[in-house]
Amino acid sequence: MSIPWPSTVIEQLEQDPFVIRNPKTWSHFHSYGGWGRFFNALRQSKLMGTRCRNRACGEKRLWLPPRCECPDCWHEMEWAEAPQTGRVFTWSVVRYPGELFKLPPGTPLISVELEGVCTKLMSWLKEGEPQIGMKVRAVFNTQRPTNTILDLAWVPA
Repeated sequence: MSIPWPSTVIEQLEQDPFVIRNPKTWSHFHSYGGWGRFFNALRQSKLMGTRCRNRACGEKRLWLPPRCECPDCWHEMEWAEAPQTGRVFTWSVVRYPGELFKLPPGTPLISVELEGVCTKLMSWLKEGEPQIGMKVRAVFNTQRPTNTILDLAWVPA
């Protein structure tokens, strides 16, 4: 059986570096499942996390990004609003990102520490120069949301 070559017309734009335009004509349908509430909340300028409903589990830690089930006892989680101010725990800059990286090269990527949240939230700094310990506040892309984690960014507080 012979499989034909793909019929997409690819246009070469530059020789060195070799750059092409590869048009796509397909749609990708993606379900967020139990995490849909988190992404809907971003559209409303809210930051939602989850905590365990099982009283026997002990601590009422808030998880962000949210979890559908408790990582300790596997019980269902309940939703709670998370703080929108925090501190930069650590940071990095990607100068040469891969193909699917959606932010401009040089965008500071930050790990945000939020009071009452047991995890650090990976995100990006929209304005300013990052510093460890710097206070930041959440900003949301509500005008033209992408319905991805990139709809959440941080700016100096």
